[in-house]
Amino acid sequence: MRRKGLFITIEGVEGAGKSTNIRVIEEFLSEWKLDYILTREPGGTLIAEEIRELLLKHHEEKMDATTELLLIFAARAQHLSTKIRQTLAEGTWVLCDRFTDATYAYQGAGRGLDVKLISQLERLVQDNLRPDLTVIFDLDPSVGLERARQRGQLDRIESQKLEFFQRVREGYQNIASREGDRCLLIDASQTRETVRQSLRAALENRMQAFLGE
Repeated sequence: MRRKGLFITIEGVEGAGKSTNIRVIEEFLSEWKLDYILTREPGGTLIAEEIRELLLKHHEEKMDATTELLLIFAARAQHLSTKIRQTLAEGTWVLCDRFTDATYAYQGAGRGLDVKLISQLERLVQDNLRPDLTVIFDLDPSVGLERARQRGQLDRIESQKLEFFQRVREGYQNIASREGDRCLLIDASQTRETVRQSLRAALENRMQAFLGE
């Protein structure tokens, strides 16, 4: 019987170093000779990427928070049905830049939407599918936003006020505290090399548990 692939998600506020450390994780998975795909949310499929563009671009009309939430889950439903579920069933691992923890952090903690509503949508769209491992990069949002500004023009989400991202960070920290068995919380304020070493050491421990080695 083919072994199901594992689902790893990467989370954190803007500028926390997700892109850099996703490459570290890819390197790690390759060393373990594991087949994997890299994808992202919102996005990952043609339709979901179009929804992503709608979510991130600036509009003359203010986007309602509930509209934002429903668009995110619409993109997620497409992503799951078109790519993620099939890939995992084939035994290939999935490495995803953001998933539903981001929704709880950004739309729940950040926007102040009812987490019960988010939970209902989570069950509707995902059924019982949850990440096997979530890596959360923790960073002071003021530092992260400055890094984001240095990259170029900010998108609609990145343009929110600092207080919004402080709430997002607290949301992520609360998730990591509640679900320590699933989540790795990495201090992203350290040097790039120290973060890399911390990440690899944590992944080594988890990988041995996953693969029984």
